[in-house]
Amino acid sequence: MLKGKVWKFGENISTDHIAPGRYFHLRSNLPELAKHVLEDSREDFPKNVEKGDIIVGGKNFGLGSSREHAPRIIKVAGVSCIIAKSFARIFYRNSINIGLPVIELKDNGIDEINEKDLLEIDTEKGIVLNLTQNKKYTFIPFPDFINALLEIGGIDKYVKKYNGYGV
Repeated sequence: MLKGKVWKFGENISTDHIAPGRYFHLRSNLPELAKHVLEDSREDFPKNVEKGDIIVGGKNFGLGSSREHAPRIIKVAGVSCIIAKSFARIFYRNSINIGLPVIELKDNGIDEINEKDLLEIDTEKGIVLNLTQNKKYTFIPFPDFINALLEIGGIDKYVKKYNGYGV
């Protein structure tokens, strides 16, 4: 179960918005790179995001390069989950691989979610509760193997624990 307050972003948030290219020299120092996460879209975000907060975006979140740094620094910054109408395919897969839940709500009420709303998310049942507005949204729950990846913190930890890919 995830719980956090919402930071809203718009459509087409690219990996360059997430990890500005001028800080590419920090790619081997993720905590330092995370101090600039999404600053080109929201200057206040990297300074004020708190552990457990949730990003809500529009269509095509994470488009651009296949750099894994983008979802990694979102996770390092403390974000517990990203909800969007849709995700760029590689960003989506990179996020799951590092243990960062990414949920597609498409047009199923996502526009009703406001900045600073408090959300509670059950990835196993496919439920997003907006505790601020007392509303419920549903999504197709993750399969068991993805929930296992998310719970353990990513594919590298999963493989180390289970000595391979078997569940």
